[in-house]
Amino acid sequence: MTDINVLYQQAITLLQQLIATPSFSKEEERTADLLEQFFHTHGIKPHRKGNNLWMYNQHFDAVKPTILLNSHHDTVKPNSGYTRDPYDAKVEDGKLYGLGSNDAGGCLVSLIAAFLYFNREPNLKYNLCLAATAEEEISGANGIESIIPELGKIDFAIVGEPTQMHLAIAERGLMVLDCVAHGKAGHAARDEGDNAIYKAMAAIEWFRTYHFPKESELFGPVKMSVTVINAGSQHNVVPATCSFVVDVRVPDGYSNEEVLATIHQNVSCEVTPRSTRLKSSSIDKDHPIVKAGIALGKNTYGSPTMSDQALMDFTSIKIGPGDSARSHMADEFVYVNEIKEGIEHYVAMLEKIV
Repeated sequence: MTDINVLYQQAITLLQQLIATPSFSKEEERTADLLEQFFHTHGIKPHRKGNNLWMYNQHFDAVKPTILLNSHHDTVKPNSGYTRDPYDAKVEDGKLYGLGSNDAGGCLVSLIAAFLYFNREPNLKYNLCLAATAEEEISGANGIESIIPELGKIDFAIVGEPTQMHLAIAERGLMVLDCVAHGKAGHAARDEGDNAIYKAMAAIEWFRTYHFPKESELFGPVKMSVTVINAGSQHNVVPATCSFVVDVRVPDGYSNEEVLATIHQNVSCEVTPRSTRLKSSSIDKDHPIVKAGIALGKNTYGSPTMSDQALMDFTSIKIGPGDSARSHMADEFVYVNEIKEGIEHYVAMLEKIV
């Protein structure tokens, strides 16, 4: 096995190169090229589709179960609050600065190091599949979702996002609903028309007050919030339509489709989901990877943020070096000792099961 200190130094160098290479969502070609070249130098020829790369351990055995190690190499655009060059990957006072350093570059290079640590081992109990993917920040169709059918059977995934190396064992799903209440136009001065605003008010009140029977231990109930409303054109015309938007956060225990079916049964207005693909996820506390993390002193929690877990149709856990509170902030950074700990703890968790 490769020495972890060597892997750590390689990870820091790789992360500095990634930071120095702009990789906004949908524009990750150069970081994909950089990663591909990095793997070639380690004797690995990765599969590539678009800006997604994936590979398997050297002694892959189709009979064995497979663990997916996944993180992303796209970033958001730097915000206006930056006081540093977002692409100048300097280490100062133990902090590695730069756009994408924390979200999720530190996680990605730590998972890559963990994969390389095990890659040449001949007698693993599990196969390892490493995927460095695109478009996570926008949940894009050309990211992880586009390659899942090509990965083969995945038994569970470790998704690298900054969690301070604690165990995010659940995520909420998301649906955005476009709703339209239909009435009939008329003159406001006469008893004419059928006011669509009043019809919308009845539906909005249902969204405000309805409680789904099941509640998540980690997240509580399904949360529905009306966030946008539009109706009317002038003061003396009864509006024929009233449109509004509902943000729906779906905890573990419900599918998006189940929640949507209940909504359709209870409101009379037109309801159209923009998508149902961003699903809730959870992993049992008795799962071997969770037990391995707890044995290392990790806490478990439900994550308030969304990741590529929402697009996975298999069991997954989210864990990685860095702090979610630093994601997308100005002058983003990750502590270099967080990356060292990330590599060590990924390896230690996997050693308990592979």
